[in-house]
Amino acid sequence: MPALRGALRGGTGREPPGGIVTYATDRLHEEIAYVAYHFHWPLDDILDLEHDDRRRYTGHIASLVTRGGAEG
Repeated sequence: MPALRGALRGGTGREPPGGIVTYATDRLHEEIAYVAYHFHWPLDDILDLEHDDRRRYTGHIASLVTRGGAEG
């Protein structure tokens, strides 16, 4: 039966059971701290962000920090 489930899901059998993929808690906390530190946003506002939006903000912050370091 497991082979059939994997085939039905289109998977390779290496996915977590149920097809649910979790996001590393440590990475989540790093992103939250990064956005809070640079934007001074409250925790609740950051937690309300969708995953993709939060990742986008961390990318923008990194670009600003890098650009600021190159200019200074």
